Amino acid sequence: MAKRRRAWNAGVYDRYLREGRGHGSGLGYSPWIRIQDFASQGIASRVKGRTTGRVHHLMSNHELAYFYILDWSDIVIDIREQFPLLDLELAVNLAAQSNIKYPIDKTSGYPYVLTCDFMITTNEGLKARTIKMTSELSNVRILEKLEIERRYWQEKGVNWKIVTEREISFQKAKNIEWLFTSYLEEDIANIPYIAQAEKRLLCLLHEGEHSIIGATQSVEREHLLCAGTGIQIFKQLVLSKKVFINLNERINLSSRGIVA
Repeated sequence: MAKRRRAWNAGVYDRYLREGRGHGSGLGYSPWIRIQDFASQGIASRVKGRTTGRVHHLMSNHELAYFYILDWSDIVIDIREQFPLLDLELAVNLAAQSNIKYPIDKTSGYPYVLTCDFMITTNEGLKARTIKMTSELSNVRILEKLEIERRYWQEKGVNWKIVTEREISFQKAKNIEWLFTSYLEEDIANIPYIAQAEKRLLCLLHEGEHSIIGATQSVEREHLLCAGTGIQIFKQLVLSKKVFINLNERINLSSRGIVA
């Protein structure tokens, strides 16, 4: 667990509840833990999600990579990060039943609220996912906390799993990040004759005689668009699933292997 900036006690717990942390959904969800609650370690990120339309608080590079994969998925409806196990009585009792010492603040003696890295709403139901490095799974204390979490979500009837770096495609996450970064849907919509430009780019990609970059530059010349606009249109086509590329491999703009 990252080092906290502030003390933890009943007063802080009540304030978090008043602030609405851990409640809401979609655009209205507020994570239990926010980046500013921790001393900076240089690995936390704030990223605006396309699925929810809000800024997400991600505490590690692994969480960030997994988030991008979730945000890309067609079956994901909502993503709630740093989701709290708010039923403290249940969590503490489950720990006691398992002969596990529940984590408390050393100064106040008040129990911490454990969090699940992601509570995901899908068209197949709720899924709780906790991100851990495989190297952490040999740590007895970490395993004890994971056991509390496992039993908690079992009691709540929520599908829960641990996700390690072995289950995360970092290349896919990097590709998705590139597709999302510097892409503004409103900017694309304001491009003159955008529908014609998209249609022309699709045509060139279908023909297979141009590389991705070659096709985008050709469209820019034909439609008198600013340099770089063609790539933005290409991103839009991929994001809207009108063009399919293998996201598990590095995107090569010089390639012609596009399935459109």
